Amino acid sequence: MNNFDPRITPANERVAHTSLIGLVSAKKFVEGRAMIVQQPVANISQEPQGNRASQLLFGETFLVLETVDGMTFGQAMRDGQCGYIPERALSNLVEPTHWVVAPATHLYPQAKLKAPADVSIFFGSRVAVTHKGKDYCRIHTGHHIPRGHLMKTTSRFSDSVGVADLFLGTPYLWGGTSRWGIDCSGLIQAAMLACGVPCPRDSDQQEAVLGEELAEDAPLRRGDLVFWKGHVGIMSSESMLLHANAHHMAVAYEPLEEAEARIKASGGGPITSRRHVLIE
Repeated sequence: MNNFDPRITPANERVAHTSLIGLVSAKKFVEGRAMIVQQPVANISQEPQGNRASQLLFGETFLVLETVDGMTFGQAMRDGQCGYIPERALSNLVEPTHWVVAPATHLYPQAKLKAPADVSIFFGSRVAVTHKGKDYCRIHTGHHIPRGHLMKTTSRFSDSVGVADLFLGTPYLWGGTSRWGIDCSGLIQAAMLACGVPCPRDSDQQEAVLGEELAEDAPLRRGDLVFWKGHVGIMSSESMLLHANAHHMAVAYEPLEEAEARIKASGGGPITSRRHVLIE
C-alpha cells in the first residue's frame, strides 16, 4: 500500500474501496454497503478484535467493505475513520431525520414518562422519526424519545464551548465519543460537528485542518483550540481550558496556565499550536 494514512484509507490486504483503484494493492475493489449502528455505541478498532480506536454512535453510518468471522471492515461516514466493527452492531440503512441534542436520552417502549426505558443513547446519535406526538417522538425502532431531546439533522449549534460543556464530568475513555466516555479529540469533534464544522477524529488531524493558527502573542478567545502533541482542549475564556484528560479522568475545566505546566512537567511537551475556528 502507498503512503496513505491507514486511519482514513478504506483498504486492507484483501479489499479496498473502488475509489482507490490504481492507488493501492488489493485482491478486490468494492463499492461497499452502507449500514447503521443499532446499539448505543460501537467500537472501531484498527485490527479485528483489536483495541478501541474510535466509536460510532447509534444511527451513524458505516460503509461495509467486507465481513469476515463476525467482524466488518469499512469506513465511518462521519469522519472517514476506517477499521473493524462487530457485525452484530450494524443493521440495514435507515435515513435519519433527527439527531439527539441532549447529553443522553432514553428509548421508551411507550410514550409515557413512567414506562421502563429499554436503553440510553447519546448526544449526536441519529434517528428516523416516524411520528411526532405532543411530548414524544416515535423513531424507526418503534421506541419513543422525548421530543425536546431531538433536533432535525439540518439544525446546528452556534457555540462550540456550550456543546463541549454538555460533556462536563464525562469519564475519560480512550477512543470514546459519547457521554458514556470520551477522549480529548472526541470532545472536540463532537463540539465541531454539532456546530456544522467538518472535523476529523484524532488531534493531529484536527490540528492540521481546523481553523487558523494564532500568533504566539495573540489573546485567546472563547472557542479557540489549544494543541499539544497528542492532546487538545477548547478555551471557555481567555484563561480557562475545557478538555477530556487522563489527569482528571474526566471532562474538566482547568486553568490553561496550570494545564500547560502540568502537561510539560509530565513529559507531554509544550503547546504546539493555538487555533481559532470560525463558527458561522
